[in-house]
Amino acid sequence: MSADTVRRRVLVDADELARLLADDEPPVLLDVRWALGRTDGHERYLEAHLPGAVYVDLDTELAAPPSPAAGRHPLPDVADLERAARRWGVREGSAVVAYDDAGGTSVARAWWLLRWAGVRDVRILDGGLPAWTGAGYRVEPGEVTAEPGDVVLVPGGLGTVDADGAADLAVHGLLLDARAAERYAGRVEPVDPRAGHVPGAVSAPTAGNLTADGRFLDAGALAARFAALGVPVPGAPAGTGHPTPGPVGVYCGSGVTAAHEVAALASLGVDAALYPGSWSQWSHDPARPVATD
Repeated sequence: MSADTVRRRVLVDADELARLLADDEPPVLLDVRWALGRTDGHERYLEAHLPGAVYVDLDTELAAPPSPAAGRHPLPDVADLERAARRWGVREGSAVVAYDDAGGTSVARAWWLLRWAGVRDVRILDGGLPAWTGAGYRVEPGEVTAEPGDVVLVPGGLGTVDADGAADLAVHGLLLDARAAERYAGRVEPVDPRAGHVPGAVSAPTAGNLTADGRFLDAGALAARFAALGVPVPGAPAGTGHPTPGPVGVYCGSGVTAAHEVAALASLGVDAALYPGSWSQWSHDPARPVATD
């Protein structure tokens, strides 16, 4: 499979999406606008969204209720996710395209959950809403109510690790920390009880996956970035890094932006496990060690 084909299994650009939406069986469109500390995603959706897009609430539909033991965004119960996906109009065999307005850093959670739950054809709109409007395509206001879907979700399509698994990956594989570098180093911690990172984890901020306009880096630049971090990237240019033997995992603050890193790696043909509890779970457990540097 070519590198372009691998990438296109994860990402879709605005022009291709416009063509798909004109087909007899267009993809289900999901709007997943969310950001830490903001609660106006639905209001922004109502002002303007891609034609036919259904709004997805990350906090209530893409996560179970938070707790110190499970983290800020635990994985939802599969039955709850299935009900939500049917509300969005996802049917058996549906193609799904999801977007946000933040470089994919929130919508990747929907991409990851649906892939994890067995939906095979899920893609992220590269560049999100700004890329769509920047290409001259129209938006519309108001609420969209989809015809209910019939999808049946089965978990296990993508890999996960728990806290013990993350600790093991940091020693016997490669554990990437997708948070901002200052949080990894322990210089600042705005939301969780302890500052720092999982001992042995490698700093790999999610923002480093993106260009200035919120698109994913091209395949060559992404490959070079992750290879330099020790990821065994197929076909990476020689001299870009020293691959770390063993599996790869990713965590962040609460398992949201780490999904973006999993998606970026998937676009290169690299399978990575997600630690859903992430730092919001790890830092609440006093038995878990913390590293700073």
